[in-house]
Amino acid sequence: MMAQTDTLPSYTEHWRATLHWQPSDTQQQQFQQLYAAVLEANQHTNLTRITSPEDFWEKHLWDSLQGVAAYLTTSLPSDLSLQVIDIGTGGGFPGLPVAITFPQWSVTLMDATRKKIAVLETVGQALKLSNVSYLPERAEHVGHQPVHRETYDLALLRAVGPVNTCAEYALPLLKLSGQAILYRGQWSTAEETSLTAILPRLGGQLQEVQPLTTPLTQSIRHNVILTKVSRTADKFPRLPGIPAKSPLE
Repeated sequence: MMAQTDTLPSYTEHWRATLHWQPSDTQQQQFQQLYAAVLEANQHTNLTRITSPEDFWEKHLWDSLQGVAAYLTTSLPSDLSLQVIDIGTGGGFPGLPVAITFPQWSVTLMDATRKKIAVLETVGQALKLSNVSYLPERAEHVGHQPVHRETYDLALLRAVGPVNTCAEYALPLLKLSGQAILYRGQWSTAEETSLTAILPRLGGQLQEVQPLTTPLTQSIRHNVILTKVSRTADKFPRLPGIPAKSPLE
């Protein structure tokens, strides 16, 4: 039997003040369904430690969508279907909130933990998300598969690993002019210098670093946005485990 789930706060004023957007009534209902489904799945699979309504709203819903805030306030053609991949999706974030918010986009949730992907597929089915696909594989393998390499318009990476590792995972999967959004907490000059130095080898360019604070707890966040400017050399990504153990430098 499904346990009683607390109601998510709507926080309309926070959505408007920070992202200049707010969810529709239907999207708010879907967010509530997502919260309930994740809590239910969490009882037998460790998807997230963030379970209170307020924390879930800020650290999962708001944080997932702030990374794509530029698309929320841009007048995109209603039939524009971006190909999006959430690399190392974990508990389904940011991919599931993004899929709910942009039903015209095709969102692939990728994670090396097969059990998590199986659970997320159940969650997606419960929410009737027809625009989501599930990929239980490592980024190092997927990056060399012709069906995925240089296929995506947008790659999202949240809480995945060192920034140079994230770049090596993401850039081989992007089309030319595609973008990777790396969700980070703190950000340092040393990280930026190191990242900028290795990006040309991957066909990437640092577009922007966006600093921001979360609306409830005033925590520090940074979005590191990369653009694919040339083809990534065939040798990248390197063999499984190497990008994480020995980030490019």
